[in-house]
Amino acid sequence: MTRPNAKRRPHRGFLGAILACGALGLSACVQPPEVQKRSASPTIVTTLEAPPSATPGSCWDKQTTPPETKTVIEPVLVQPAQLTATGEVISPPIYRRKPQEYVVKPAVHRWFEIPCPAELTPDYISSVQRALAARGHYQGPVTGQLDTRTRRAIRRFQQPQGLDSDTLSLAAARTLGLAPALLPQAETAPEG
Repeated sequence: MTRPNAKRRPHRGFLGAILACGALGLSACVQPPEVQKRSASPTIVTTLEAPPSATPGSCWDKQTTPPETKTVIEPVLVQPAQLTATGEVISPPIYRRKPQEYVVKPAVHRWFEIPCPAELTPDYISSVQRALAARGHYQGPVTGQLDTRTRRAIRRFQQPQGLDSDTLSLAAARTLGLAPALLPQAETAPEG
């Protein structure tokens, strides 16, 4: 029997799925053209927003630094001067001081590659938590969930590298030993 005024609570598993999708919805995954044409399974959130140079099949997120603005108090004309037909001033112009905001430095959008959502399994996230704990950034239990405590630890780990984001970057995953390292490009000898 349900109480008439009782609030309904969503199922915990359902709520966890909604939170995970919301967290992953901020990331952008670039699908290869053949995948883009057919619809993906409903559990994968994909968007086509990514930098122009993105490799098909890679996943990206964007850090946006807001614009830097400066507010200046300037006089703004409220009423122009009243003049006679001969050009004599009947009443002077009326000004009001009003704040005007100017952009000193525009917003900066910085793209960074991230592990794709399919890779963020509970085992992978547990490995992230253990790696962050070993480096002194995570003090919680190893749960395999990308919770607030884990995201804060990710942000603390990435900040010294210049990335103020709680989304794990692929570069940070490589530093933690959780993603394959980039192989150096093979140099070709000049022909001649």
